[in-house]
Amino acid sequence: MPGIYLHIPFCKQACHYCNFHFSTSLKYKEEMVGAMLRELALRHGYLADKELDSIYFGGGTPSLLTEGELMRFFEEIGKYFTLRPGAEVTLEANPDDLAKEKIAALRRTPVNRLSIGIQSFFEEDLQFFNRAHNAREARACLEDALSAGFNDLTIDLIYGSPTTTDAHWEENLNIIFGYPIPHVSCYALTVEERTALAHFIKAGKSRPVDEEHAARQFEMLVSAMRAQGYVQYEISNFARPGHFAVHNSSYWKGEPYLGLGPSAHSYNGESRQWNIANNAKYMRALSDLSDLQDPPPGLFEIERLSPADRYNEYVMTGLRTIWGVELGRLRQMGAAFEPHFRQHIRPFLENGQAEQAGDTFRLTDAGRFLADGIAAAVFWA
Repeated sequence: MPGIYLHIPFCKQACHYCNFHFSTSLKYKEEMVGAMLRELALRHGYLADKELDSIYFGGGTPSLLTEGELMRFFEEIGKYFTLRPGAEVTLEANPDDLAKEKIAALRRTPVNRLSIGIQSFFEEDLQFFNRAHNAREARACLEDALSAGFNDLTIDLIYGSPTTTDAHWEENLNIIFGYPIPHVSCYALTVEERTALAHFIKAGKSRPVDEEHAARQFEMLVSAMRAQGYVQYEISNFARPGHFAVHNSSYWKGEPYLGLGPSAHSYNGESRQWNIANNAKYMRALSDLSDLQDPPPGLFEIERLSPADRYNEYVMTGLRTIWGVELGRLRQMGAAFEPHFRQHIRPFLENGQAEQAGDTFRLTDAGRFLADGIAAAVFWA
């Protein structure tokens, strides 16, 4: 079933590693909410199925939305869609936003899952990342959210930072294991172009990211999560059985979704499109739609997916997950794709980085940290 993604493009401050689209000025937050509601009114027909499996508020920092602003979104979504019973409704939140009053307000909305960007429980890391919260708030928000009845939590952690020792990474994981957290997402610190971190490294103000350091902490992560009963159902995502993220799993499985807001992506199986990543231009395009029946020109770009595109996307996402790549799916895409995949995956089967079970191919522990490179090696050029 399909889902809706809403990109809330505002943050209190810029994290040094982040290259997502956002603004640190909240001046036009109310106008942005109105523009996104108008986009929903125009584009709700993009999804053929009107029963939703998930709603996901990402960003940016969606926890900057007020209770009233959130309810405006839910009311508008309810005009065009119904939520299936038990649907997942996730809101990304920063620890510094999750005061008890804010958590109580979120409990009055349909939000039933919080994705909390903790990143680390150590001040050295948080300061290096330029996060807005501190270590005390990182722990307090978990305790307050759980006490308020938010039992479906997922948290983000970052490993591989020059400031994160192996001992601190191990302690980060042990802290998590002390809470009943059903889902954890862990990402290697990556140096993205046009970020503060990239500038600092280039200027010699920060040590570069050490791939061996990150690989070692990834191995620590996989081992510790497995010992605690978590399933690594995607390279960076670990969950207790029954708590796989619906929104993320749908993306990896190629389910359709509608993205709303500046820079948001949408996918319907045949094409992929992405909205303009500029707040002012996005709002201007949606400013006066009284006479429009279709989205205005310039709101988004669209890419029609060829069979080769669909093959490459399926391989890229499939190899990252426990569901792997199924030969039956490849045959449906075209007769040439199965033999191509078999030929190019063979070296990784032989060196133990991939394995085959029936008609399904998956990466092993030895291959998962190299997933992107292995996928690229089996792409259709």
